[in-house]
Amino acid sequence: MTGTEFQEVARPGQAIDALSTPRPVIDEGRLARNIERVQAYMDAHGLLFRPHIKTHKIPALAEQQVKAGARGINCQKITEAEVFAAAGFDDILITFNILGSEKHERLAALHARIGGLKVVADSAVTIDGLSAVFAAVKPLPVLVECDTGGGRCGVQTPGEAAELAGRIARAPGLVFGGLLTYPRPGGHEAVQAFLERTLALLEAAGLPCPIISNGGTPSLFEAHLVPAATEHRAGTYIYNDRSMVRAGHCGFEDCAMQILATVVSRPTENRAVIDAGSKALTSDLLGFSDYGHVVDYPEAKITTLSEEHGVLDLSACTARPAIGEKIRIIPNHTCVVSNLFDTMVFHRDGIVTRVEPVAARGLVW
Repeated sequence: MTGTEFQEVARPGQAIDALSTPRPVIDEGRLARNIERVQAYMDAHGLLFRPHIKTHKIPALAEQQVKAGARGINCQKITEAEVFAAAGFDDILITFNILGSEKHERLAALHARIGGLKVVADSAVTIDGLSAVFAAVKPLPVLVECDTGGGRCGVQTPGEAAELAGRIARAPGLVFGGLLTYPRPGGHEAVQAFLERTLALLEAAGLPCPIISNGGTPSLFEAHLVPAATEHRAGTYIYNDRSMVRAGHCGFEDCAMQILATVVSRPTENRAVIDAGSKALTSDLLGFSDYGHVVDYPEAKITTLSEEHGVLDLSACTARPAIGEKIRIIPNHTCVVSNLFDTMVFHRDGIVTRVEPVAARGLVW
């Protein structure tokens, strides 16, 4: 996208109320406070912090996070990592099982460009595939992913973790880089117990474990309760969203991203229709019964999304928006919104400060 096209989105000094909608807008003050708050917590507890960039996909924001004290970054996919490597980031952890020759080729090219690439694996299939590629080039650090209660990827027992660590250490072209987990919120005791048992097995096998990476914004402020971990990963905290408010991680006043939307129809007294549908707000419910928190009319419920429309139930509202009125919405899940727009508009006190391209938008493999 060119600079001219950026000017068509917004320009510094413009009031955000004048922007065409639907449009995410990011509050600079809230953004900075979120970065500072989390980095201060990590520093106070002697933990290294590795922010996950899938939330924002913007190199300029990763630069802010690193400048505040973060170590390296966490990417979810190779193509994301390529964008951030091109922007000058060297210490990159990709937290996804990487399989297939087309991805291996891109991974090898990325590894040749930067000095701090690391990946994860939770199976012999993934490990053997990586080894076949990297045996002929510089060694690639691989962390064993462990399921400590999150119920997603990861080996199920400390014994399996130690077994895979040994397989990595013996594999040509690979180096055992450590352990990684993405636990469920409130599961710190299970995480610590799993890691302690695994570390004992690794020590008995003579395998050093340089990195122990814990993760997740929902469990962020429990990070100090997992003393075995050397670092923590989190992404959503930089913007925050409705699900993080529900989790007690923050308040609505800490949500840096809001979606500006315009009321385009009032078919009945108790129904309004806005120009933000699933292509702007995401269809993620995350356990909610509606699709976002309406800041200006908190009693309103966004009950239905089609691609281009959102339907609001106003029956509980004492005041109701008029046709043409712009409203602000805190999304259920901010990370998905980042992948729906080419640019993010930033503001301070309602005045545009900058427009940043979402450089890794759509890069999901």
